[in-house]
Amino acid sequence: MWTDRQRGIHVSQAELLCKNTCGYYGNPAWQGFCSKCWRERTRKAETQNQETSFAPSQSSDGATLTFNKFEEKKNTEKGRRVNTMKRLFWGGPSPPKHKESSESHASSLKAFQSLGPGDFTGFLKLLRSPSSQRLQSRCTAFLNTMEAYHDLPVQKQSDLVQDFYQNISDYFSSFSEAQVFQIMEHIEKLIMTRLHKWVFCHDSVDDEQKDLALQRRIRSLNWVTPQMLCVPFPDKKTAITGDPYLPAITAIIEMDAKRAPQDKLACITKCSQNVFEALSTSNSEPANADDFLSGLVYVVLKANPPRLHSNMQYVIRFGLPHSLMAGESGYYFTNLSCAVAFIEKLDGPALNLSQEEFESYMCHRRTPSACKERSERHRAAHSTQHMLEALTRRQEKLDQGIGVLKIQLQQWMEDVAAKVDEAKAQTALAQKDMTAQLELSRKCSSSGRDAAPRGDVDGEPSVLLLRDPEACEKDTEC
Repeated sequence: MWTDRQRGIHVSQAELLCKNTCGYYGNPAWQGFCSKCWRERTRKAETQNQETSFAPSQSSDGATLTFNKFEEKKNTEKGRRVNTMKRLFWGGPSPPKHKESSESHASSLKAFQSLGPGDFTGFLKLLRSPSSQRLQSRCTAFLNTMEAYHDLPVQKQSDLVQDFYQNISDYFSSFSEAQVFQIMEHIEKLIMTRLHKWVFCHDSVDDEQKDLALQRRIRSLNWVTPQMLCVPFPDKKTAITGDPYLPAITAIIEMDAKRAPQDKLACITKCSQNVFEALSTSNSEPANADDFLSGLVYVVLKANPPRLHSNMQYVIRFGLPHSLMAGESGYYFTNLSCAVAFIEKLDGPALNLSQEEFESYMCHRRTPSACKERSERHRAAHSTQHMLEALTRRQEKLDQGIGVLKIQLQQWMEDVAAKVDEAKAQTALAQKDMTAQLELSRKCSSSGRDAAPRGDVDGEPSVLLLRDPEACEKDTEC
């Protein structure tokens, strides 16, 4: 399963489905069966063990126990379980005598049909209303009884919770399947938020030791690189800052802080969706199931989530069966279980390494740091060479631009000089014309002041006499 590698870790779709061919998702934690088939097998095995323990055996005098004795013990055990369930659901040794009419039952359920998806606050308000008093009393009685019997083995508590889910879903049997699942999510959140401190990492199981073992296993594999897992990763040319898988790592770490199984599944779903987003940005080809599983293994190795085994077992034991058997959450949870199983069985061939290389890495006699440093130096030299080539091309373009600019600047200077010369010539001509006009106007004004008008008294036309002072002096000398 794990050594058949094409692009990343190869797992076919058939390997994710239940071994019982029921069509739902299986899980390595259930030995490849779905939640429903695994629970049926477990109960069948428990019944066979009880029958074996009650089987006739030889007494000291050679007589055997009669079959009636066996039937009596079996009926006593069955009656004890029935009374326990009645006490859990009704808060007393027997159910109420007054049976609810169909009209009142329909009216009490009508308000729940208006609930929106994820409206847990609205569900709590409806649960406190008088019409939902019967449902509220059943939930309260169940919670009080579970808290009183919190010392029961966790598998018994899981069976009781799953039976309670089944009985409550029958209470809403008139609703559609989608509405029933939506209401059961609210019921699960209400019940498991209260029971989390009693049933999570229970003392009757070794979940804590398995958490520590898985954490040490993941820590010992901190040398595994994305290239070994064939995880698509962005190269240096891609404009991505930081690790693209960081949101997925953060989401799976947040799972430990949630209480309800559906909230933990929501963290797994968010992590898986972020893995697909990182794959889409890191690879030019569309991401497939093998790439997704490889990316999920990388995320788990990088995150090393706290109490990962306990969180997954908590979801398996107390989550709604439909959430794990089908749908998006079931697919992602099954892949996470496969990723954890792969990490627990990881060996050299799965990483394209020989067994000797794998052992040397695990014993810290060899680290991928030297190879990483060489690859980093090679990448840096390659990047520097590309940078120098790019700078050379830019310098050539710059030189060409400078030559063109020089030619354009010389032409511009010549044009400016020609225009300046032309402006100077026009200015000189204009100045010369202005000087001539000014001289002419000055002569005209001086001649007007020197000329005196003369006229005959008898009306003869006056004659303007122009006298030259030099001529007068000459006449006087004569």
